[in-house]
Amino acid sequence: MGPGRRQWPGNVAWLLMGVVTLVVGVAMALEVRGALDREREFRAAPVCASVPVKASGCRWEQEFTVRKADLNRGRRNGPPEAELLLPSGKSWHVAFRQTDPVVSEMAPGEKVVGLIWHGQVVEVRDADGRRQQTSHGPVGWPEDRLGGALACFAFGLPALAGGAWPLFARGDRRQAKAGVVVRWHGVCMAVAALFTLWAQAANGWPLWAVPAIWGPLAVLGLASMTAFVIAALRGDLDDEAAPAHEPDPTATA
Repeated sequence: MGPGRRQWPGNVAWLLMGVVTLVVGVAMALEVRGALDREREFRAAPVCASVPVKASGCRWEQEFTVRKADLNRGRRNGPPEAELLLPSGKSWHVAFRQTDPVVSEMAPGEKVVGLIWHGQVVEVRDADGRRQQTSHGPVGWPEDRLGGALACFAFGLPALAGGAWPLFARGDRRQAKAGVVVRWHGVCMAVAALFTLWAQAANGWPLWAVPAIWGPLAVLGLASMTAFVIAALRGDLDDEAAPAHEPDPTATA
């Protein structure tokens, strides 16, 4: 069995990983687009002229009384949540993405104001004027999806190309080596995208910081990939041939 056939399962695995990762990346990109559309719709929504009797695209502020608040810190993957009561006594359950700044200070009997949009409480404001979005909040949440989409595309495209390239190279060692170069540069660019997402989240930078930071890193990665691919195709990355054995002077003809 030749070296090309021995490497065939690995190339197919990279090809499949690329396809799956690209599908996930497209799904994340669509989520980013939907989140941005939802945020624009929310900001443009008018104030309701009267109390909405059903889910509506206008915004309405409603006073609630806190019945209980649970931070769920001891529960794995349990989001902070609160139970709010309308003046009529009807109960609303609201979940949050994080504990601060409002839900961590909620106490039973406290009055809060909930912003209702499309039949959901999307924001809560306490007596001190502090605001916190709920898990239905439409503003400022697509950063993680954008970073994930960039990471998926950064890895998926090179993995797809680098996996397919050797399969069509028909055993050409230089072509196969070029495919390996493409694949591992994709891994590096995906790591750069994840690092960018971490830096943005840790510093609270706006959404545009994600492509602004990752863009130059991606350009450097593509330049490096191109240089190494050219070197691989020219044979500059080939292993040096083993030195020829010198003839034994004692050997007889």
